[in-house]
Formats: sequence, structure tokens, C-alpha cells
Amino acid sequence: MFFVIKERESDLSCVERVWSAHAENAGEFLSIAAGTCELVVSRFRGKSSLTVRGPETRMTTIDCPPEGEWLGIRLKVGTFLPELPPASLIDRRDVTLPDASARSFWLNGSAWEYPTFENAETFVARIIAKGIVVRDRTVEATLRGDVNALSMRSVQRHFLRATGITHAKFRAIERARYATNLIREGTSNADVVHLAGYFDQPHLTRSLRHLIGQTPTEIARGTRQLSFLYKTTLPR
Repeated sequence: MFFVIKERESDLSCVERVWSAHAENAGEFLSIAAGTCELVVSRFRGKSSLTVRGPETRMTTIDCPPEGEWLGIRLKVGTFLPELPPASLIDRRDVTLPDASARSFWLNGSAWEYPTFENAETFVARIIAKGIVVRDRTVEATLRGDVNALSMRSVQRHFLRATGITHAKFRAIERARYATNLIREGTSNADVVHLAGYFDQPHLTRSLRHLIGQTPTEIARGTRQLSFLYKTTLPR
């Protein structure tokens, strides 16, 4: 594997995980589907940049340069930047923010220092305090199954605004990621179908080919480098 990742869970309620990675050599990897927004700092040949990424509804193939370094702050579902709505960022319509200096970038009219793996939560807490990042509590309640007082139309409206995708699409993405982890742990295809809630094995294969970029057999063999894939639970 040419792409080396380390990651940790965050104790900040609106951040899913913080990760860092570096590429030892040039190579190609599969950027698998994801249902959340992400802030990514890239460092290459002495130059830094910060990119706001939206959800990805399918797998894409990415060429990775050698000796690159990245820091990722994966926001929890329902957490987003109102000035950069998730729907406008979907499927790699990412926005790279302009440089303010070699050590900082412009965001909402102010210069901010690039965050590091160690101070990522402090950075996010500061931009939350400024209202640059917000959370939609209805989305959180939806994922807990606690939205009895709201109509389905209202729930879908909140979900689309805060994530850029429907609740059904988010569930499909998370289910595929969950299934991929099961396969990598050695779970049989028949058990994955049952545990992840697919109709049958062809349904599992179609979903993984579209969202992960590989069939269950290819995932089990581990022949391709995948992007950041952390353990998750089956979504509601």
C-alpha cells in the first residue's frame, strides 16, 4: 500500500474523525462513496492548501502524487458550511480556498492558520463559534430514529440541506461501507447480505461495485488501495 493513513476518533460532537496520510510513492486509489463533508489540508512540495469536500455518491479513481501529505477533518453527518452548501460540492465539485499566506488561507473574509492533526478540534471549535460551520439537529435526530413530531417531507428537506443527499442515499453509502468492512474481516458473502440488509448477493455486488468500486471478491483479495474506510455501524 503506497497510501499510509492514521486516524483517530474525535471528542468534538460535530467531528466524526481526524485523519492524516502520506503517499510514499505515486499511485492510484479508489475514492469510495462518502455521505459527509470534509475539510482536507494538502501539502505538496512546500505548498499547503485547504479544500472543502462534499459527499460522494459513487466511487472515483484518483491519481496520488508521491511525497504528498494530507490532513482530513471528517465532519459528522448534518454538519456543514452554509456558505458552501453540500449539494454544491457533491461528487468531487470540491472548493479549494484561496491562500492568505504560506501558513494561512481565507475563509469567510478572515485569514485562518492551517490546522494540524493535533489542533484540528480547536480549529473546528473556533469556526463553529463564528458560525462558519453549523449542525442540523434534525439530521442527528433522524439518525437516532427520533423524529416522530416531524413530517417525512420536513425530514427530507433538512437532510438534503445539511448533507446534499437524501436519507436513503446516505443509508446506501453507509451500508456499503459497513459491508466492505465485514468482507475485509473475512465474513462470508451470504452473511454480509444478511447482516447488512441486502436483498441478495447480486444486490450486494451491484451496490459495492458502484459505491466502493470493487466486487466482494475483489474487496476480499485487497488488491486495490481504498480511500479512508473506518469502521461504522449499520445506519437506521
